[in-house]
Amino acid sequence: MSGSSDFYKPQHRLPINSINFITCHDGFTLWDLFSYNEKHNQANGEDNRDGHKENLSFNHGVEGETDDPEILARRRQQAKNAIAILLLSQGVPMLLAGDEVLNTQAGNNNSYCQDNEMSWFDWSLVATNADMLRFVRLMIALRKRHPCLMRRRFLTGLQLEARGMRDVSWHGKELDAPLWHDPEAQVLAFTLAAVSDDEADLHVMLNLSETGLDMELPSIPGRELCLSVDTAQSTPADIVEPQEQTPFDGRIYPVAARTVVVFEAVAVMEARVK
Repeated sequence: MSGSSDFYKPQHRLPINSINFITCHDGFTLWDLFSYNEKHNQANGEDNRDGHKENLSFNHGVEGETDDPEILARRRQQAKNAIAILLLSQGVPMLLAGDEVLNTQAGNNNSYCQDNEMSWFDWSLVATNADMLRFVRLMIALRKRHPCLMRRRFLTGLQLEARGMRDVSWHGKELDAPLWHDPEAQVLAFTLAAVSDDEADLHVMLNLSETGLDMELPSIPGRELCLSVDTAQSTPADIVEPQEQTPFDGRIYPVAARTVVVFEAVAVMEARVK
C-alpha cells in the first residue's frame, strides 16, 4: 500500500514503478476470487490440469453460484474491499475489465481458449451490478482528487512542518499503535497528509478480521473528518460523494468485520459549507 520502497528505493526507482493489481487476464476474475476455492477448467479440454492451482481464493462456504443472500453479501463486500485497497495504494493501479461489474468466468482461471460466453464481457451486468459499478467509479474519483495517493516520492513518516503532521502515520485499533510485530494481525489504519492546499487529508481503516472493532480516529487541527467510504454499508452509503459528506462527531468509529473505512479530513469552513 505504500509503494514497496523496500524493493524499489534501493534501485533508485519511484512509487510509480509499482504496478498494483488484484486480478489480471490470467487467473480468477474478482468475483470468482471470492466465489471459488478451486479452479474449474474442465471446459478447456485438459482434464482440469491447466491453470494455476494456488489462487489465494475463498468461496465463503459454497463453491460457485449460490442463492444464499448472506454469502452473496459477503462476496460483494470483499470485492469492494479489494477495489478500495487497490485504489488507496501508492503506485499505479491496474483493473481487469469486467471486475467493475463483477464479471464471472464460472471458476475458469485459464480461459484464453474460450471464445464464448465464458470469456466475453456480459454487458447486462452493467445494470445488474450497478451498485458495484458506482462504487468503482467513485473510488477512482476519490483517488483522482487525492494527490497524496499518487505520490512521486516514497513516504517517510517524517513531520511536514507546513502541515504540522507526518506525511504518513500508521495505526492499529488505537492511534500510533500499528501491530507490526503480530503476524496474525488483520487490522491496520493510516493517516495520509495532503500534498496540496486544496486537498483533504485521508484517514484509512482496514479491519479484515471476523470481528467488528471500535477504532480510534485522529484529531487534525483545522480539519473535520467526513465519512467517505464504509464497505459494510449498502449503496449509496458505501461511498459518499464529497458534496454529500457531513462532519463526523466522535473520536471512535465502529468498523464492522471485513470492512474498509475512509475518512476525508476537510478544512473546517469547507465542511460547514457542505
